[in-house]
Amino acid sequence: MTGREAGGPGARGSEAGGSAAADPAGAGPGPVGIVLVSHSAAVAASVADLARGLAAGGPVAPVAAAGGTADGGLGTSAELILAAAREVDRGAGIALLVDLGSAVLTVKALLEDDELPPGARLVDAPFVEGATAAVVAASAGASLEAVASAAGEAYSYRKN
Repeated sequence: MTGREAGGPGARGSEAGGSAAADPAGAGPGPVGIVLVSHSAAVAASVADLARGLAAGGPVAPVAAAGGTADGGLGTSAELILAAAREVDRGAGIALLVDLGSAVLTVKALLEDDELPPGARLVDAPFVEGATAAVVAASAGASLEAVASAAGEAYSYRKN
């Protein structure tokens, strides 16, 4: 375990797509990218799959799951988060949604140290509902601010 990992299974799952910061055709930035950070690779990948599936019906924004540690353990890995962020960066910003405490701390440290691509933002939202709302909004072409707002609004979804 490196000094940037907390905990110990998992690897990053991801959505196919280039890692260029802008549209390769030169038409400007693409959609907001979404990174889902979980202590578990399986949880991060499953939530990414769910969100992609619910956003289907047209082009889906780039989504990458950064789950677990590099050695396959439970925890968080700065290296996996950075790789996921680079993978989804299309120049319109990156919304990072996290599951639990050390994931929040790891993302905050990466933001404070300016290690994430420009426009990266930690989004305060419930993990599953927020991820789904974020991917749907980003896939519809929403700005980073609108994607973060849609994800945060998921706190108000009532289940009773």
